[in-house]
Amino acid sequence: MAYKNIIVEKKEGVGIIKINRPKVLNALDKETIRELLNAVADLEDDKKIKAAILTGEGKAFIAGADIKQMKDMTPLEAKGFAELGHSLPVKIEESRLPFIAAVNGYALGGGCEVMMACDICIASKNAKIGQPEINLGINPGFGGTQRLPRIVGLMKAKELLLTGRNMDAQEAFDIGLVNKIVDDDKLMEEVESLAKNISSKSAVQISFIKALVNKGSHIDLTSACSLEILYFSTSFSTHDQKEGMSAFLDKRKPCFKDE
Repeated sequence: MAYKNIIVEKKEGVGIIKINRPKVLNALDKETIRELLNAVADLEDDKKIKAAILTGEGKAFIAGADIKQMKDMTPLEAKGFAELGHSLPVKIEESRLPFIAAVNGYALGGGCEVMMACDICIASKNAKIGQPEINLGINPGFGGTQRLPRIVGLMKAKELLLTGRNMDAQEAFDIGLVNKIVDDDKLMEEVESLAKNISSKSAVQISFIKALVNKGSHIDLTSACSLEILYFSTSFSTHDQKEGMSAFLDKRKPCFKDE
């Protein structure tokens, strides 16, 4: 599929989506969001792909939603835009693929919201992360008021949302919003290595574990543990369970078939 605002690559079981609007710091307009939704769906449909990377071209991961496009929206148009914007983080969260955010610069507003929907986040040292919407006279519209407190806690989330200030990579790491910080020139090398590591595992268990963590975090512990038991027992119907355990006992590397 041909894209105007993003670049999609596939290599060694890893899909890479790069937002390519550097002149506007990769701001999300309607067209770009729709292209991202299509790209995620395309990677999902490719059974050779077992992990995905999301990053941006130039100085930004995603510097936010496109303010020029938003400025004169009517309330109904803003509602439609927010609904479209919400669909992207949900698509990422519900994907069978683990998504790694490679935050190469600004991840603000909608960029922070998309980043938080990813499963793992690696940031470069020059990254700037935040939810500055209050400075524009609006509240976050792509899930920031809901995902941020679930990750960093209520009080920290309120501070960041109410002040609209940006964090550097170190602060984002300290509050659990980022998994790791690396030198700017090492970011993609680090992220691609991590993605290849994950893609070497069983695709069945990659999807099981992602689903268990995401679903379990929104229900009570007893129900979540029952769900884990169900997935665990289902694993014993797969080739990869038998191969993984046999390989362990034989002291060899497993050869998973993703089934």
